Order: sequence, then structure tokens, then C-alpha cells
Amino acid sequence: MSWNPELYHKFQEERFAPYYDLIDLISVKEGIEGLDLGCGTGELTKMLSEKLPASRILGIDSSPAMLEQAKDKSAPGLSFELRSIMDIEGEWDLIFSNAAIQWVQEHRELIPKLLSHIRPGGQLAIQIPSNHNHPTQDFILETGREEPFSTALKGWTRSYSVLTIREYSELLYDSEGEDIVVFEKIYPHVLPDSYAVLDWLSGTAILPYLERLPVELHEPFLGVIGEKLKESYPGSPVFYPYNRIFFSAHKPE
Repeated sequence: MSWNPELYHKFQEERFAPYYDLIDLISVKEGIEGLDLGCGTGELTKMLSEKLPASRILGIDSSPAMLEQAKDKSAPGLSFELRSIMDIEGEWDLIFSNAAIQWVQEHRELIPKLLSHIRPGGQLAIQIPSNHNHPTQDFILETGREEPFSTALKGWTRSYSVLTIREYSELLYDSEGEDIVVFEKIYPHVLPDSYAVLDWLSGTAILPYLERLPVELHEPFLGVIGEKLKESYPGSPVFYPYNRIFFSAHKPE
């Protein structure tokens, strides 16, 4: 997808907050090899590297625009590569991902695959948004089914790959994970108004639609969603609770 780093970071404080909860799940060790899936612009990958002394950390992302901003954070023991999450190879002591694997389908296949790339004694630590049942997501789906957008999209609407916390715990156990931790947390974001909610959605959930729509329909599509948000959130500020799932497991020694 064509990510816009500036728009994504417009809500940097809110988007970075779950990272601190995720990094608290990591067993800190020196001299390990770690892989950050979906590293984006690299700020969080750098923080991960600083938490794991004398380690080698590689951040991968499929967005050239994001990696363009990440490259100036490269340092001894910290590097970045253009690569898909599904194209990982080798063995790692830590596979880490903050808000990225929700874009990958078939998590029932993905989670065992990720664990298969972890060395004995290593760890998988993941955070993903689980806000797909929020009313704002329904506005996006509804608009995608309306004309002229439905015809332009050829009937496509986004499907969500995120599972329940129970299903993730079962996947981790069935993949021989141990020290399993799985939980869901709501982050109580307070945004200025409905326009801010639209900006938030434009930086992530709306992107797959804009990527498939012709340029001349981008503004109309955003406009329809904006009107629905304004009707639903007429006041200021707007309370925007955001669900996220966290899970971690170790590979047996």
C-alpha cells in the first residue's frame, strides 16, 4: 500500500502508546538477533535496539516511503530492509511486530510460520489493532458498497484477518509456544472532532480503498465517510476507544 508517513504520524503519541505495553512483554537479553516486522519509519525499531544491548536488530517493511524515513536511523547493530512479512527467512531470537500483521491474511498459518523462525529459547511478541468491529469501520465498509465506489472497486471490500484472543492463545499453544501471554486492551483516545477521526482512519483503514479507487474518487469517498462521521460525532472532543490485542510466547529450549 502507498503509506503516507506524515499522515500516519499525525497521531504519533496515540499510535506509539501500545508499543510501550508491547515492549514490556519482551524478555531483555544481550547479544541477540531480532526481527521487527513492519518497522515503518523506524523510530520504534530504534527504541527496541536500545533496549537490547549488543544485539543485531533488522527492521523490515514493504513500504519504500516508510523505509526512506527509517534509513537515517541505521546504526551499528540496527538495519532496515524492504521486504514483505511473508518473505522472512532464517532463525531469530526475537520476532517483534507492532501494528503490522493485521495486513496479512490467514493468521492461522502466519502465527505457526513465525514461531518456526524462532530459535529455541527465543520469543515472539506481537501487537495488532482489533478495532474492526468499531462503528467507524462499518462506515468505511458501507461506503465501499455504495455507488459509484462499488463499481470502481469491482465489489471489493476489505476482509479482516484478526482473530480473537482465545484463538491466538490456542494457536500459540498448538505451535508449542510456552510462557504464553495474550490480552486485549482499550486505549481511550480523545480526538478533537470528527475531522480528526477521519484523519486517523485515512492514515490506515481507508488506505486499501484509496489504493483501489481512481484518483478522481478519492475526495468523494473521503467526503461521504466524513459526513457519516460528522453525523455520528457532532460534538467536540470525540471519545475514540481503540482496541488492541497483544500476545507473546517463547520457543522451548
